[in-house]
Amino acid sequence: MPATVHVRELTADDLTDAWDLGRLAFGSDPQRAPHATVEVPGLTRYGAFDDTGRLVGKAVDLHHDQWWSGRRVPAADVAGVAVAPEARGRGVARAMLGALLRGARERGAAISALYPTVAAPYRACGWEAAGVLRAVDLTTAALPRHRPAPHLTVRAGTPADLPAVAALYERVTRHRNGPLTRRGELFDFFAAGGGLPGDALTLVEDGGDLVGYASWERGRGYGADSVLTVQEALATTADAARELVGVLGSWASVAPTLRLYPLDGDAVGVHLPLEAAREHKRDLWMHRPVDVARAVGTRGWPAHARGSVDFALTDELADWNTGTWRLSVADGVGELTRIGGEADLRLHVRGFALLYAGAARARSVTEAGLAHAAGADPDGLDLLGVGGPAQLLDYF
Repeated sequence: MPATVHVRELTADDLTDAWDLGRLAFGSDPQRAPHATVEVPGLTRYGAFDDTGRLVGKAVDLHHDQWWSGRRVPAADVAGVAVAPEARGRGVARAMLGALLRGARERGAAISALYPTVAAPYRACGWEAAGVLRAVDLTTAALPRHRPAPHLTVRAGTPADLPAVAALYERVTRHRNGPLTRRGELFDFFAAGGGLPGDALTLVEDGGDLVGYASWERGRGYGADSVLTVQEALATTADAARELVGVLGSWASVAPTLRLYPLDGDAVGVHLPLEAAREHKRDLWMHRPVDVARAVGTRGWPAHARGSVDFALTDELADWNTGTWRLSVADGVGELTRIGGEADLRLHVRGFALLYAGAARARSVTEAGLAHAAGADPDGLDLLGVGGPAQLLDYF
C-alpha cells in the first residue's frame, strides 16, 4: 500500500464499498441492513483511501448525547471502525480517528465513547477503558415473588406507550453519568418504524402514571435451555420494581433462565438475587474527551463538590487539548480555563478519561503512569471524577 492515506467524509457513492469492508472485517450477515447504504441523519461516516482511490478504512461518528449529572453532554460515539487487512498496521485507524475527532469538535461534541474489539489501537489514540456493559443470567425461579400491590396496574405495552417509556428512562438516567439520552436525529431515524424495541413490553402504572417497565424478547422453546432476555427493566418506585420482578419470575416454568443488563444501584436491581448471577457477556467500553474545556463545562457536577486544581494535559491526537489548565468546580458547575506557566500535576489524556468517568482515583492513575505529581499531592485531581462512576446501557 502507498505510504499516504487520505481521509474524508464518505458520500452516498462510497457506502456500498464501506458496507463490504465492514462485512469482511466483522463477519457480518451478507444481507445488508436497510440503512447501510443510505444516508442517515445524526451520524458522520469517515473513510480512508489509498493513493489509487481504494477505500481501505472506515469509521462512524454517532451524534449522541450522554447524561452527566442532569445535563446533556454532546458526544461523538465511535462505531464501525474497520481497516482492510492489507492496510493494517500503517496508521490508517489513527488517521481516521484524528479526522473524526477534529470533525466532532467542529460540530460541538465534548466527549467520546466506543466499544473496542481490541483496546490497544484506541489507547494509542487517547481512549481508555472506563467501564463494562454486562449481561448476566439468573435462575428465573430464584426471583422473589411478591403479592401484587393493589394500587398498581400491570399491562402489556403498545407503541403508543413508547413516549411514556422514554420519559421514564430519562427520569431514571438523567442524574447518572454516561447513559445516552436517546434523543436526536439518529434515534428519531431508527424509531420511525414505530415498533416495540423487543418482542413485548410490560408496563406498571400507578393511577395511570407509568412507574416501571420491562422490554423483553421471549426466545425459543420452553425447555431447560430456554432464555427470556430482558433488554431493560427500570422503575421509579420500590413497589413498581417488586411488581416487575414478580412478573419476570412468573416465566420460571417455560424460561428457566432470565438474561438481563443490570443498572448498578437502581430500583430493580436491589430486588434481584444478583449474588447468584452468572456473567453471560461483557463488553468493555472506552472513553476520552473530544474537547476538554467543553467536557467540563457542559456536564453537571454534584452540588456538594467544590474546589480547584491546576494541571498540565498532554493529548497527542487532539492537540487543542494540550496545555496547562485550571479546573474549578462550585455550585453544580465546572469550568476549565487555560492558564500560563507550568503545573506540578501532569496528566495524560487517558488519565483524564479515567478520572472524568469516575473509573479510577488520582493515585491509581499516577501509579499507572498516566499522571505525574512531581512531588505534589495527586489527590487534587480527584475533583475531576466526583459524582461516581459512569455507566452505559446501550451498545453501539
